Amino acid sequence: MILTMDPAVADGYSSRSQIARVITESWGSVHLYCAACPSECLSRMRTNSPASDYVCCNCGARYQLKSASRWNDRRVVDAGYSAMIKAIQDGKTPNLVFLQYDTNWLVVNLLLVPALFFVPSIIEKRKPLGQEARRAGWIGCNILLSAIPPEGRIRVVHNRIITPAGSVRENYDATKPLSSLKLEARGWTLEVLSAARSIGTVEFSLEEVYAREPRFRELYPANRFIRPKIRQQLQVLRNIGYIEFLGGGRYRFLR
Repeated sequence: MILTMDPAVADGYSSRSQIARVITESWGSVHLYCAACPSECLSRMRTNSPASDYVCCNCGARYQLKSASRWNDRRVVDAGYSAMIKAIQDGKTPNLVFLQYDTNWLVVNLLLVPALFFVPSIIEKRKPLGQEARRAGWIGCNILLSAIPPEGRIRVVHNRIITPAGSVRENYDATKPLSSLKLEARGWTLEVLSAARSIGTVEFSLEEVYAREPRFRELYPANRFIRPKIRQQLQVLRNIGYIEFLGGGRYRFLR
């Protein structure tokens, strides 16, 4: 992977947003590879293809590229809120790749979020556009990177340092057990995983996860059995190989 992008591919474009889009997408078509299989080939999809920019030539995995010159570890601006929620509910969300570039068109950061980590709780609704806007009333959304557990934030490039493709694919493969869970169940599992990861230690206790209970009550106000649900999801995380039970209400991450 080469981190230098070629601004010459945008000759003839005048809009800054168009220039950035053409340069970054052109770079991606040459240097992005599939994390879901050994293929080094991603094909550009037709312009305006719903939610996707690239497709793997081998396994058919789809990818969407979002790029910006500024980096925000907490959130990334996305498109329409309703369209994103529908894509999640229909299981049509692609793997998302977030690219940050500098003023010299060099890749600084490249983050991969596997499609399995897209659940409604990581999508933040923005305020409707004002009446003076061309698309008055339109509601966009943000993707809350801070709400995604570390397993779902795979660094392909970090501060201009490239992660070996083998490590990227290994981290991607480790997320595949989540595919056995339906959307609603997966949302709960990922929230418990994120809560446990936020503790910041390899070993953690059930009481430390319980301390994050207000977050669950905010997300699931109709659920009156939050703590039993947390225990159930810790069991799920054990079954899919993310954690192990140590006994006495203590757990350990396996990765």
